[in-house]
Amino acid sequence: MTTTEGSIDGRSDGGADGRVVVIGDALIDELRTDEGSSDHVGGAGLNVAVGLSRLGVPTTLLASVGDDADGRSIRDFLDEHGVELVATVNPLGTGRAVSLRVDGEPSYVFTDAAVDRGLDFSPEQFDVLAAAPLVAVSSYPFDDAALTDRLLAVVGDEPRRLVVDPNPRPGFLPGGDAQVTAFRAGFARVAAACLLVKIGDDDAALVTGRSLEEWQDALLAAGAGGVLATRGSDGAGLLLSGRDELRRGISAAEGDVVDTMGAGDATFASIVSSLLADRRDPGSVDWADALGRAMDVAAATVRSPGALLRSPTL
Repeated sequence: MTTTEGSIDGRSDGGADGRVVVIGDALIDELRTDEGSSDHVGGAGLNVAVGLSRLGVPTTLLASVGDDADGRSIRDFLDEHGVELVATVNPLGTGRAVSLRVDGEPSYVFTDAAVDRGLDFSPEQFDVLAAAPLVAVSSYPFDDAALTDRLLAVVGDEPRRLVVDPNPRPGFLPGGDAQVTAFRAGFARVAAACLLVKIGDDDAALVTGRSLEEWQDALLAAGAGGVLATRGSDGAGLLLSGRDELRRGISAAEGDVVDTMGAGDATFASIVSSLLADRRDPGSVDWADALGRAMDVAAATVRSPGALLRSPTL
């Protein structure tokens, strides 16, 4: 049975100050290279939460974290970056992702604790969610129908405040086609209640076996408020119902591309911050400016090692 701890700074008011809530994974990235291995605090949810905080957005992270040394490293890191944590304590310990790099691109193997990243949605977490103006979800187990139902129940769909990056990875879906099908169905149900969803070309291939454009259209038809589609080195596009797609390439920046690990999470964090500033209505956002800013952030992030969000303004 899982239990829940309070925030890292001992506060119990959670989202009483209008903090954005991020739901997602927090784990240790074990990076292995020919020169050896090193441990780094990571996870898609954690990267988004820290990125938002670095962009000046008060943020609380809900994640499954072990009561162990790796968990303490995560708590210290979040404290350092001003992110509040309300955690479900994982009885399997803190998850790890063993990463091998091929031409700068990460390939992951996840521990059982990393795969078992669901929340218990305790009263403390529920209180934080109830007060949040926006709830950003990244790397959630949508293949678990009960956890998907619970997410929809605790966040609700009126007013719309969900922004989701499904962030599927093969290591999180070891059950093959049946698990992928369950993940696709769970995400589709949540997407229908979202202000905005983010998908990538790799996501489309893994989850649907279809093109990014086909998935984008299907999500809009199902009820998503908008779809942010990322295309790696080709930049990103934003499509809202009844509008032409807005496209933007990756911004030019000084220096070489060092590490693409944090590009997607940084892009997502930047878009969430723009959506928050424009009153959570996709139709009111200056998307040309928001998308350009997100590509600036992505370009800066990939020119430093690791997944920490970088920005020309930081």
